[in-house]
Amino acid sequence: MVAALSSAPEQLAAVADDFIAGEGILRRQAQRESAARTYARSLPVVPVRARGMTVEGADGRRYLDCLSGAGALALGHNHPVVLEAIRAVLDSGAPLQVLDLATPVKDAFTTALFETLPAELAEHGRIQFCGPAGTDAVEAAVKLARIATGRGGLLAFSGAYHGMTAGALAATGDVAVRSAAGDPDARVTRLPYPYDYRCPFGVGGDRGAELSARWIAQSLDDPKSGVLPSAAMLVEAVQGEGGVIPAPDSWLRRMREITAARGIPLIVDEVQTGVGRTGTFWAVERSGIVPDVMVLSKAIGGSLPLAVIVYREDLDVWRPGAHAGTFRGNQLAMAAGTATLRFVRQHGLHERAETLGNRLMSRLRGLAAHQACIGDVRGRGLMIGVELVDSSAEPDDFGTLPNAPRLAARVQQEALRRGLIVELGGRHASVVRLLPPLTITDEQVEAVFDRLADAIEAAQVTGRGGPA
Repeated sequence: MVAALSSAPEQLAAVADDFIAGEGILRRQAQRESAARTYARSLPVVPVRARGMTVEGADGRRYLDCLSGAGALALGHNHPVVLEAIRAVLDSGAPLQVLDLATPVKDAFTTALFETLPAELAEHGRIQFCGPAGTDAVEAAVKLARIATGRGGLLAFSGAYHGMTAGALAATGDVAVRSAAGDPDARVTRLPYPYDYRCPFGVGGDRGAELSARWIAQSLDDPKSGVLPSAAMLVEAVQGEGGVIPAPDSWLRRMREITAARGIPLIVDEVQTGVGRTGTFWAVERSGIVPDVMVLSKAIGGSLPLAVIVYREDLDVWRPGAHAGTFRGNQLAMAAGTATLRFVRQHGLHERAETLGNRLMSRLRGLAAHQACIGDVRGRGLMIGVELVDSSAEPDDFGTLPNAPRLAARVQQEALRRGLIVELGGRHASVVRLLPPLTITDEQVEAVFDRLADAIEAAQVTGRGGPA
């Protein structure tokens, strides 16, 4: 007891030192890093330790992480099976980077991945290892489709986000992001995505989704529509950065029918939705479609950089060296990815994501009934969005209230004060996005809800007297 008491001042001093060190790190980051940094601006946390869903900052505070590396951490931080897989490669003396050479580690990863794919792709598919980021895989997918079809046009969607390299950026729907990068691409045709809450046709529901599909089909068949001959359609089954907007299953099936009938390869971007995030192992499984190309990254690397595309074998028209990259052979990421894929599958974490996601959305919808600032709660599995609106404003002609970006920013900061890390996205950054790891516990689900509910209440109190 005496020893414990005597060590208390030393522990307090250590915490104070960590806090001061953290402040210095944040200050130096602001001085040295580019103005393009994003997360660091709204989340001034200096992580020093992390396990599962819990992140400890240099200031000694602990946070529940509902960002999960933008969805890359399916098993949370430093999961034992991931660490064990990484250590096994390090201890084996295996090379860490191998370009596109064959290795036992790579073979194990490919086998584990193909075991999870839709049967048709697993039986008649090919895999291309790309650069380390999801945007590199998007570039590869579009490039492959253009080579295979001999066509240059690309069909993409309003609200889409596919990455920050030139081709992926051109397919992104955010005009501000594209303009800032100076890279609009006239070859990309923007199509209406079925956004139920803010339906572009003003009707929502099944009717809005059907109008979207009819508009798309007619545009592709109309020689006066201005749509270039299309190499591919690139779509997210659930738009992530666009505000967690799930595409209706019937609409996705219509996109599959429309593209198949016209010989247009269908590329589905599963970078954020894959590996159990949306309640099925891959988001396309819910609708039953089999795309021509799947773009995979984030969680497939088990928290380390890895990106691939998987596609029908008849599209495999690359010439040797047609798509290359130095960092395609990340052995540590492949080992971590293999461990993650197998753990999620063996323990049915995608099914658990469906159960817990539905529970959390149900609680949030109950909260929305008493909070007029919550316009919509939506998602799939553990990919959840809470759209905040200005309840003091007049609704538009369709009865929808305007977004509340300032309120959303306050909610994010109030959540951080309560030990909850959340991301913002959607139109005008007014959607609070929740991407907890698939290993989240029942108790943590309740804690996330309680902290977010408190944050929403507090944000409204601090914002009264000013615009949302």
